[in-house]
Amino acid sequence: MNKPLADLERTLRISFRDRSLLQQAFTHSSYVNEKKSGTADNERLEFLGDAVLELAVSEYLFERHRDWSEGEMTRLRASMVCEPSLFRYAEALDFGSYVMLGKGEEQTGGRHRPALLADVFEAFVGALYLDQGLDAVRRFLRENVFEEWADAGRPPFTDYKSTLQERAQRDGAVTLEYRITETRGPAHDREFVAEVRLNGELLGTGSGRSKKEAEQRAAADALVAKFPDAGAEMG
Repeated sequence: MNKPLADLERTLRISFRDRSLLQQAFTHSSYVNEKKSGTADNERLEFLGDAVLELAVSEYLFERHRDWSEGEMTRLRASMVCEPSLFRYAEALDFGSYVMLGKGEEQTGGRHRPALLADVFEAFVGALYLDQGLDAVRRFLRENVFEEWADAGRPPFTDYKSTLQERAQRDGAVTLEYRITETRGPAHDREFVAEVRLNGELLGTGSGRSKKEAEQRAAADALVAKFPDAGAEMG
């Protein structure tokens, strides 16, 4: 059973003018497919929120780290907006308690699934942007995201695939297999979806503008799901 969204508004000290946007941000496609009520799911808001989040984080890094190179800012931005980080923000705000899920998704632990919660976080950012603009998004991120990155040093490149391989091998001989499961969009704007399996078991999925990026994100998703303590090691 999900908590009322009014509780979340009080916690965040944010009052939505159009509460249907807030409701949509927390409506998973499994709920819509099951209820067949005509309610919109959060996928379009997730698409918008992804872009808004990248802009807001880019602006923050540009202003805060004036002596950093483009590559350094790019790497830290990637760490700030990658799926494991978005999942962590959503968990800290208890977003999983507010999501409307179908019964099947509920029964399989959807409220705690990293990919689902990361998507909800992006959808919430998209909804907040539409409802109150970029300044409101900046305030929300400043209070709930940026503070933990305020003292971040120049970031090393995080190779999630290598980290996953190392963690998996601690448990003995393993076979990690990456596979591109879907290709979306026209040739000039491709998006790839990858999955990673450990000894045949699906561990994680991820998407990106290249096959390598999709595989890295799938590995990051797997690390959160299979080795939740890996976040500290990944920095």
